[in-house]
Amino acid sequence: MSKKNLEYLINRKDNQYEVVIGLEVHAQVLSESKLFSTSATKFGAEPNTQVSLVDAAFPGMLPVINEYCIKQAIKTGIGLNAKINKRSVFDRKNYFYADLPQGYQISQFKDPIVGEGKVILDMPDGQKEVGIERLHLEQDAGKSIHDLDPQNTFVDLNRSGVALMEIVSKPDLRSPDEVSTYIKKLRSIMRYLGTCDGNMQEGSLRADVNVSVRAKGSKEFGTRCEIKNVNSIKFMQMAIEYEANRQVDLIEEGKSIDQETRLFDTKKK
Repeated sequence: MSKKNLEYLINRKDNQYEVVIGLEVHAQVLSESKLFSTSATKFGAEPNTQVSLVDAAFPGMLPVINEYCIKQAIKTGIGLNAKINKRSVFDRKNYFYADLPQGYQISQFKDPIVGEGKVILDMPDGQKEVGIERLHLEQDAGKSIHDLDPQNTFVDLNRSGVALMEIVSKPDLRSPDEVSTYIKKLRSIMRYLGTCDGNMQEGSLRADVNVSVRAKGSKEFGTRCEIKNVNSIKFMQMAIEYEANRQVDLIEEGKSIDQETRLFDTKKK
């Protein structure tokens, strides 16, 4: 690893590789009720005690938007120096999983509530601007619990339907240190505005990390892999280091990188 001139490069023989990183940060909206129901959002409640008929997807239940969550998203967008869209649309994202009772997630696709913005990072070698692609609102899924019983998975729907802001950055980050600074800056903006408490240990701030590598000096992006649902800054940094080195090793061996979704095992690292 070379940190010369504060550049983060991976060295292999005579070759140097640059790491390109983009983040999809999932920030839980600070609100007393969910995005489309009046159920409470308090952390640490007994399992399945904060679930309305809407959250449990009983037939005939109709979602009603929580105006306060909309205001919180707009406030965050202003804090990110972003464009607030006058028109935004909710879409169904269909996927089938035990902790998603509806069989789809209500999210936003083509018309998000917040458009392009920027965050300024104070790095040791000066300021760096990171572009924000968009911020959209969506429902959180429930939680599958795999470690209480060797034969069964338990499902807690308390989190199902909780409002999330997904903040998508442009692929402007170049090192684990920049990622750390970016997450801390984002968290401090949202805490100041009172739109997200940023408590990563409670799962109210998590990120999907997109990582690719390219030869130093190249303008072309490499094939990216997405590391899902990382819930601490330290684990994000470790996952980036591992994944970037894995991709460089494949390139050096003359192999191709498959675009795929991966998980980071925090125990095995």
